[in-house]
Order: sequence, then structure tokens, then C-alpha cells
Amino acid sequence: MSAATFTQATESGERRLRKVRGHRAGPATYFIALVLVGLTLGPVSFAVLGGFRTNAQLAANPAGLPDPWVTDNYVRVLTDANFWRYALNSTVVALITVALVVVFGMMAAYPLARFRFKWRERIYMIFVAGLLFPATVAIIPLFILITKDLGLGNTWLGLALPQAAFQLPMTIVILRPFLQAIPLEIEEAATLDGAGRVGFFARILLPLSGPGMVTTGVLAFVASWNAYLLPLLLLNGDMRTLPLGVADFSSQYSSDTAGVFAFTTLSMIPALVFFLAMQNKIVNGLQGAVKG
Repeated sequence: MSAATFTQATESGERRLRKVRGHRAGPATYFIALVLVGLTLGPVSFAVLGGFRTNAQLAANPAGLPDPWVTDNYVRVLTDANFWRYALNSTVVALITVALVVVFGMMAAYPLARFRFKWRERIYMIFVAGLLFPATVAIIPLFILITKDLGLGNTWLGLALPQAAFQLPMTIVILRPFLQAIPLEIEEAATLDGAGRVGFFARILLPLSGPGMVTTGVLAFVASWNAYLLPLLLLNGDMRTLPLGVADFSSQYSSDTAGVFAFTTLSMIPALVFFLAMQNKIVNGLQGAVKG
């Protein structure tokens, strides 16, 4: 390419970039965005406000605002020992799931990204196909494997293992581009300095893949916190998690609609706060995966 052609191409690219940056969204775009925000936040806002109302207020005007505002529903849930027991179970299971997902996801993504061997891409496609494999089709085998073969029924680890297994495909799909994007020159320099495969993995790859690990960890945490089917299958009694606690509370206090709203709202707050706190890291991690 000649210098003149290169200059013309650069100027053309700059003009297109300025045009894109100068483009402003029209009223239709803002209207659609507001509709989507309303559809997303509407049910959540209804549940949050419903917890500050009495059952009589809900019966008289379901769509109204609290008048007067009452906190008894939230106080009653927060002073319920079962709520904190369910919250502890959800937290521990989610943390174990995150640890398993990040550790084994990195161990699987590392050879698929940095090693060259036969069937590498086909093995990777098996993990990609795992994204299409729902947990519902493996319910009976999972129950037999966890409870009968492994003897982990009604335990934190017994629930975290299958949750991590179903989260691994997404983890590997996100982490592999991060590991592939690291230049080979860095690995060669580390090798010349005496670092082996394990040393390069531990000292260089892990720190550089931090955004990807944070992204996969947050996604695994939220998925575990919201999981319902696997906990329903594998847990019972005092080992139940918050989603099961919501179902139990709804059944036990079916006539106490305001109390159910309060329990549901408090159950989703930890995962919501954690996700919002990490949303920038999630976006950066996904952008890095796409670029890779």
C-alpha cells in the first residue's frame, strides 16, 4: 500500500468515526429504552413497594403506593431465623460454586488456548455445545450420582458440584480468548528466565486474566444464588437455599401477600448489589473476550 493510499484510508476512517460519535439517538430509541426499563423494573418495584404495604392496602388498590408506609413486613422477615439460615446456605453454596468454576475453568481453558495438539478445536466445541445442554435433562442421573454414588445429598458441596459443572462451558468460552490474547513473546521470555508451564500459568497468566476470572465468577455467583431446580432436587430441611425459602414462605403465608413481597425483595438484594457493584468489571471482561 502506498503512502497516499494509506493516508486516504486513515482520513476516511477518521471521518466515519467522527460521524458515528456525532450521531445522536432519536426519540424512538429513547422511547424503546424507556419501555424496556419499565418492563424490567416494573415487577421489581411492585414487589419492593408491596413489602411496605399492608394486605388491606394491596387488596384495595394493588397498583397504588404505600399509604401509610409500614416496615413490619421487612422487620418480621429479618427477625426470622429461617431467612438467615437460607441466606447462609445460599452464600456458602455460591462461594463454593465460584471457586470451582474459576479454578477448573482456568485449568481447562489454559491448554485449549496455549497448547497445540490434535482435536483441540473439537474438544473446545464440545464445551461450546455444553451451552445448549439444560440441567433439566440430567435431573435423574444427577440425583442418583450425587446422593447414591457420591453420598453428597443435602450438602453444600453436593449442590455446588453440578452447578459448577453446568457453568463451566460459559466460563471456558469467556476465558479462552483472554489466554489466547497474551503474546507468545511473553511466554518465551518467561521460559528464558527459567519459568516452566506451571510458573508461567501462576505468575503471568493468572494476573493478566483477572478481568475474565472476575466476570465468570460474578456470573457463576448470580446463577447459583438464583438457582431453584437443583436445590429443590438435592436439598431439604435446614439446608435449603433462599429461592426455596421464598417458595416455602409463599406457601406457608399464602394469604400474607405483603410478607411474601418483603421476603422476595430481601432475597434478591445480595445478588443484585453484588452484580451492580461488579457490572463494570463484567463489561470489561466480556469486551476482552470478544476482542480475543
